Amino acid sequence: MPLPAVLPVPVEPIPSMYWRRSFPGRAGQVRAARAFAACLLADFPPLDDVLLVLDELAVNALRHTRSGLPGGHFIVEVRRDCTGVTVSVTDQGGPTDPRVRRVTDASDPSSLAESGRGLLTVEALATAWSWTGTRASRTVHAAFAAPDARC
Repeated sequence: MPLPAVLPVPVEPIPSMYWRRSFPGRAGQVRAARAFAACLLADFPPLDDVLLVLDELAVNALRHTRSGLPGGHFIVEVRRDCTGVTVSVTDQGGPTDPRVRRVTDASDPSSLAESGRGLLTVEALATAWSWTGTRASRTVHAAFAAPDARC
């Protein structure tokens, strides 16, 4: 009696993974959020860029939304698959929408203010970024392509 044929089993190079964690809305928790992501993505080559962007998103949540008020919180989500990584920060909403503040006129001192450039950094480092939500709660997403994506 002949042996049955062996069929190849498809294997995903890097399985899709998802992590989510809530942090109290205090400045010291930004460091904890970075540590959370660093532990999960230790072998991801553009890790430094991911952590800088996550830092900016978490700080923005604390500075510009109700997440930074007493009793507030923010949520960090990390998704990883064979195409790359997406980090997301969900806040408790605020009066303004997330937007990139561009340097428009170098001779205007207010356009060179140190504050207000976080999303410009996100735009420069992430492959893509976007936001969803309402003034009650928003989530800002930043995606990073894997340098050696093998899907």
